[in-house]
Amino acid sequence: MSTIRIERSDDVAILRLDKGRGNAIDEALVEDLLGVVPELAADAGVSGVLLASAHPKLFCPGLDLVGLVELDRRAMQRFMLRFSEAMGALYGLAKPVVAAVNGHAVAGGCILALTADWRVLKRGAQIGLNEVKVGVPLPWSVATLLRASVPPQSLARIALLGRNFADEEAVAAGLADEIVEAEGFEAACIARLQELTEKDATALARTKSYLRRGVLAEMEAREGELIQEWLDSWFSEGTRWRIRRIVEGMSKPRA
Repeated sequence: MSTIRIERSDDVAILRLDKGRGNAIDEALVEDLLGVVPELAADAGVSGVLLASAHPKLFCPGLDLVGLVELDRRAMQRFMLRFSEAMGALYGLAKPVVAAVNGHAVAGGCILALTADWRVLKRGAQIGLNEVKVGVPLPWSVATLLRASVPPQSLARIALLGRNFADEEAVAAGLADEIVEAEGFEAACIARLQELTEKDATALARTKSYLRRGVLAEMEAREGELIQEWLDSWFSEGTRWRIRRIVEGMSKPRA
């Protein structure tokens, strides 16, 4: 079963995440992204892409810890390299991409949003990178993407303190470009995307390439080398304990 739905609104393609556990990122979602992004890139009828969610209150909560905690080191390495590849494919898409962040987007969800050219955050939704709180460092490619996406003065609050941001604070931190109220949210996101698609497609694509080519090259340059450091942290005793506590909390029935 696909974890993604592709919908059309005129020349706009809506890449809608539609997976259980609030779009938590697992192997299936990563592979679906790797399959669909090249198709959207090659489709001459698609001028722009809206990255959206099928869930009313969640954009994406990050990695699917329930499944990933069971992977051994080799399988986890493959997953993370494929995840990095998927982020690179989205970030390098020549067509304009707007992220419609309709609900909480934390950890991997925030990373997905960072690949877009413009991030629209619904009022009240939270966005941030909380990996450090779990004991997991940002992967090299993610740290590189973050440095290219937010002001330098925001890096410590986002990456080292692991804070979540909402509303105007998220805009000030550079994690969102604008805040939109709940009513008419997705229509406003599509309107912003159409503002981008109205530009000359070749001029926009080449400008986007010039802005992002160096970042993509840096993302790819050391990911394979530094993945072992990341895996050392993921499989460390303290981090495994924290992850399993989180997973156990997810399985407890709510009153």
